[in-house]
Amino acid sequence: MRLSIRKGFSFGLTSGIITTLGLIVGLHSGTHSNIVIIGGILVIAIADAMSDALGVHVSEESENKHSTKEIWESTVSTFLSKFVFALIFIIPVLFLQLSTAIIVCVIWGLSLITIFSYYIAKQQNVKPYSIILEHLIIAIMVIMITHYVGDWIATFD
Repeated sequence: MRLSIRKGFSFGLTSGIITTLGLIVGLHSGTHSNIVIIGGILVIAIADAMSDALGVHVSEESENKHSTKEIWESTVSTFLSKFVFALIFIIPVLFLQLSTAIIVCVIWGLSLITIFSYYIAKQQNVKPYSIILEHLIIAIMVIMITHYVGDWIATFD
């Protein structure tokens, strides 16, 4: 896989998973509403994917060392991976009881991060456990913080 595509894919995958998990968990603890969570996932999948793709695009341009083709490869791969990895979390919410769907989403998201972190570690010839642990700790912190923010927001109702 070309470096420009791999960069966009890895950014989109990680951002798509962590951002969407944070949103889902926060909205669940704040509203307990399927429709609000589904709407949030759709917004993240579209708006945040486009925003992140533009951010990657501008970042790659500002380095002034990539060809136009490489910049667009990173941009498109960021958008597509963020869009897909955010959107997959809608499936459990559509088909499972909401509390079960949240658990499934968290397990699924953390599993994907673990698998991708393992892949990164193997690419770098380093021990996987430290990279996996680092990435999981960050993801779990996001999940916990957004849960408590959702609880706090619910007190305003």
